[in-house]
Amino acid sequence: MKEVLKVENVTKTFTLSKKQLKIEKTNEKVKVAVNGLSFDAYENEIFGLLGPNGAGKTTTLRMISTLIKPDSGDIYVNGNSVVKDPSKVRSDLGFLTSELKLEDFFTPNYLFDFFSKLHNVDEKTKNERKESLFKKFGIDKFAEVKIGELSSGMKQKISLVISIVHDPKIIIFDEPTNGLDVLTAKTVTDFLVDLKEKGKTIILSTHIFSLVEKLCDRVGIIIDGKMVACDTLGKLTQKENLEDLFFTLYEKEVGEE
Repeated sequence: MKEVLKVENVTKTFTLSKKQLKIEKTNEKVKVAVNGLSFDAYENEIFGLLGPNGAGKTTTLRMISTLIKPDSGDIYVNGNSVVKDPSKVRSDLGFLTSELKLEDFFTPNYLFDFFSKLHNVDEKTKNERKESLFKKFGIDKFAEVKIGELSSGMKQKISLVISIVHDPKIIIFDEPTNGLDVLTAKTVTDFLVDLKEKGKTIILSTHIFSLVEKLCDRVGIIIDGKMVACDTLGKLTQKENLEDLFFTLYEKEVGEE
């Protein structure tokens, strides 16, 4: 298998504000969000990053996608460093996150065209991809409807589509089915499988066990910013199911603190 992503001993800390200190119920002014994390992802696979809320999953994905830099360590996407060559990394990545907020007064057509220009997609390719993706997700009927007038499920579909306007080799999905109805969630998960079959690498962050079991080839379990287990789904679940394994590891990590 060809390695396309290498996360190499990355650490990321944040300085907490007074408000955050109260929310976190701590006197520690520095929070270690990711702590010496390492894992690899390969071509034509779905890698699941599984962990509870606050485990460091989103911070890890933001570092991979060059939105923030690691304090130490490095990440390589197709051999390019997120620290030294972020522009080269971005050309190979698509990133769907709940943090992507669509402005209410834009239309799907406008947003697709805008993001295509950002990624230097030529006019012919842009039009072909727009027609295909809009039809696949049922966006074509709402192409000129303002975002503010659309359902949350349709907004999620539009977010997904504009995150892959440039047909990236690696696609990162942060909790892709959160808040979606069952029909929209199935449309999204079916699309992830379709992307894998086309040779893409999918990095899927979630806290939903069934989603990992259904989709992922390999999985890394992250707790308190540390990777506590990482292997194929089959090997990890030889002795106990994924949910039981997770809570065994969680109790061990929490108990050692």
